[in-house]
Parts: sequence; structure tokens; C-alpha cells
Amino acid sequence: MATLKQVAAHAEVSVQTVSNALNAPHRLRADTLERVNRSIELLNYRPNRNARSLRTSAVELIGYCVPSWPNHTHLVMDQFLHALCAAAERTGRHILLFTAPGGVDGMPTYDDLHARRMVDGFVLSQTETHDPRHGWLKEQDIPFVSFGRVWKQTTQPGPWVDVDGAAGSAMAVRHLHESGRRRIAFLGWPKLSGLGEDRLGGWRDACKDLGLPTTGLTVRCREDSIEEGARATARMLDTGRTVDGIVALSDILALGALRELTRRGLTPGHDVGVTGFDDSPLAEVVSPGLTSLRQPMDQIAEELITILTGTVNGSPVERLLRPELVIRGSSAPG
Repeated sequence: MATLKQVAAHAEVSVQTVSNALNAPHRLRADTLERVNRSIELLNYRPNRNARSLRTSAVELIGYCVPSWPNHTHLVMDQFLHALCAAAERTGRHILLFTAPGGVDGMPTYDDLHARRMVDGFVLSQTETHDPRHGWLKEQDIPFVSFGRVWKQTTQPGPWVDVDGAAGSAMAVRHLHESGRRRIAFLGWPKLSGLGEDRLGGWRDACKDLGLPTTGLTVRCREDSIEEGARATARMLDTGRTVDGIVALSDILALGALRELTRRGLTPGHDVGVTGFDDSPLAEVVSPGLTSLRQPMDQIAEELITILTGTVNGSPVERLLRPELVIRGSSAPG
């Protein structure tokens, strides 16, 4: 394998110039950079990743712990992993996937990966209140960024990228209102879920702004499943309250609502408009197609990589991205 000195000799430049071509190409004139890159390609030079990251404190290989999502969410997880790997590779970096127990029990895995120079930084997800990973990574001065905010803390423990769930729920309410709906219910999660409360707040605020009722129109589901979505919809309809729209916190709960409405002889999209959240692949294969809020996975991944590979020190960087409402038959005008 060619060495840095051999590349420098071949290109007739100094070793420092070759180093600049690899680590700071903006410092070189275009013709010099082109000559060095040509020599790198001809000699098939491959820089030593460990030596380079130690010398420059660069984040070259990024660790990501694959979370233990419920079975039905793996389709959305696949989309995120693909986007994350693609975003990293566009910058000449790669993602190392691994698994670890939650909480303190998983910290030895993070410690081992970094101690063995297998990764230079981490993308975190499924972050929790007082998540031990944040404090440990800060103490070790290891770069990290989180996909998702930490709820029920006054300040965020580090840089993060998230999707504005409250804005998404409000978009769904306004869409249903524009299609003629005036009694719009919300299918949510238990109060312990900060994410769930955020999306519930968006529904409530939008209903208030539009002068729509909210009392008695919220049903909390015990779990995120199609069966629980159907049961929650049944409980709502059994109260005798008129409902002509349903904003569900997830696609899975929305699919349960579609099932229960159909079982009762109601036509989703005509009698009751229904929206979900995530725009999972299931949303476009059901009939009628499910109107849903699409998370901008490509943009999320780009922001995560940009933050992680940028300046490590300084104020936490925060990115709150808006989802996109994808309209299908489940919310056709009533």
C-alpha cells in the first residue's frame, strides 16, 4: 500500500500538501489539488483512519445503536437507517451499526467501541430523560448528536435533530377542517410519553384556534398497535359523541381506526376523515390510502451528519424540522 510520502513524491509536492488535500482541500489551489488527487488515485492510496482521526479529532466512523423498536415500526426504521448511511457516505464517512442494552447497562458497549477506535462519534436515538449516554459522552469529550429531543428536562443535554410533532398534528387538524370536519378526535399515547403529549398539544392548539371542541374527544391508547387503535376508536364511538375526523398519533393507531370504522359500516374518508403520522409503507397499501405526516428522513440524516462532523465545542445545535402532510383517500372531503 502506498504511503503519504510516496504520494507526495509522485505529485511533486510536500507531505503537508498531501495532508491538506485530504483534510483541508480548500487551502490548495485547484490545479495542485487536482494533481494530488490524481496521484492518490493512481497509487491507490488509502489514509489510515485511526491515525487521521487521532491527529485531526475528525469524526470518520460513526456509531449508531439500532434500537429495539416494536415489530411494526421496523419499516420506518429501515428508511432512517438507509438515509443515515447514505448521508454519511456522501461525506466520505460510514456508519457502524451495533446493539446494546438500554440505560446504564449499555454503557460498556459504547466505551468499548470508542476505546478500540472503532468509532469516533455517535448518533443517538430513543433518548430518555436523564439518559446516561449524554453525561458519559460529554465527560469523555466524544462527539454525539441525538435524533429526538429529551422530554421533561428544562435544557437539552446536547445537540439534536427532531421532527415538529406538534406542528404536524396541527397540520392534520387544519386539513380535516378544510375538508368540512368539525368534530375531530385524537388517538394518543399514555401521559408518560413526552412525544405523545407534544403531538396532542398540537391537536389541541389547532382545534382551539379553529373554534373546534376538544372535550371528550381524546382517547389514550395503552400501546401502539392496530388492535389498540381499533379498541380506542370503538370506545370513542360507543360514547355516542359525534365524530367526523380522527387525528391518530401514529400510522399504526390510524390503521386500527380504519379497521373499526369499516367494521361498523362507516366509510373512512367519507363518513370520518382519518390521518396518521410517519407515512410508513403501510399507509399507501391500505384501502383507502392513509393520509399521513411524512418525516423528512433524508433531511434528518443530513442534519445529523452535518452537526456531528462539524464543530464539537460550543453551544448545542438544535434543528426542528417540519413534517409533510401526504394526502390520500382516508381524508377525502366529507
